[in-house]
Amino acid sequence: MHAIVPPYLLSRLADTDAPQLARAAEAARATLAVTREYHRTRVNLDVTVDGDALVFEGAPAPDRVISDAQHRERLPGVRVRSEDDRASTDAAVNQAFDGLGETFAFFWDAFARAGVDGAGGTLEATVHYGEKYDNAFWNGERMVFGDGDGEVFTGFTGSLSVIAHELGHGVIEAGGGLDYQGQSGALNESVADVFGALTEQHALGQTADEASWLIGAGIFTAAVQGVALRSMAAPGTAYDDDVLGRDPQPAHMRDYVATSEDNGGVHINSGIPNKAFELVATALGGHAWERAGRIWYLTVTAGTLPRTADFAAFAAATAQTAVREYGEDSEEVAAVHTAWGAVGVSIGDTGA
Repeated sequence: MHAIVPPYLLSRLADTDAPQLARAAEAARATLAVTREYHRTRVNLDVTVDGDALVFEGAPAPDRVISDAQHRERLPGVRVRSEDDRASTDAAVNQAFDGLGETFAFFWDAFARAGVDGAGGTLEATVHYGEKYDNAFWNGERMVFGDGDGEVFTGFTGSLSVIAHELGHGVIEAGGGLDYQGQSGALNESVADVFGALTEQHALGQTADEASWLIGAGIFTAAVQGVALRSMAAPGTAYDDDVLGRDPQPAHMRDYVATSEDNGGVHINSGIPNKAFELVATALGGHAWERAGRIWYLTVTAGTLPRTADFAAFAAATAQTAVREYGEDSEEVAAVHTAWGAVGVSIGDTGA
């Protein structure tokens, strides 16, 4: 079960007695109470002429299906848009459709991966889930989007980093998975953040230096003192709000949060590997998906990473991937070692 808004954030909102946030508090309580059930390749052809011959070049294309839950908590809902259909009059439907397409395009362009499962399977999403539902999640089969409460959270379909993050959980699981507990769970969240940030950067054509490195920018209303759910460049600074509190993410192992909540702090301690990736990406420069992203992607999809990997094991695995791809004396390997050291994770150590 993977959702973009951490339970501790919803709990803070659910506990507020601020009169102006009564609707948001009620929505947060309802969101926390919901039990979420976990559960053909299309091709684009490019035809050109070479002399007297027709040349056909094919590339996988997304097969998207968007459904509408009509504010119920039942899936999949009513099918409202699929490939080759006209755009909907419903903005959330179109945003979900476009976001799935941008995510598909990123994984194909960057890693020659056809969809979440790598085999071009259907990308499915459901919008308008529940009443004022304050979250978006991947349930193992589809993306599910709430509309937010309108006081703290807006609709979740407008953030590409949210969409790609949640689909990224599917890619991680297809690659072998990382147990959703403690450090392996924080890595699961972090790698999904990496995919979310890179998809947004790919869509905008941004280099690592140009990117915001924000996850979930735009899902807060103007009433919230914050810019996003998380900042990969500066963990702990995404929001500082009277109701929601201060972003609790650490950027270094000395500030690692030991907790039994949130599956052992998976949304909190992901700030540490998030910062490590951002450091690798900015050190190497250019488009972050080309080298830093490739290292992370190959590490989680190789099928050799233990599901229970902690930060140190994952750091060592990224270093091994960099050596294999770029050579032991490469700047990529140096960047990986430097970045993990900068966040207090020594490659080869057992971790905290």
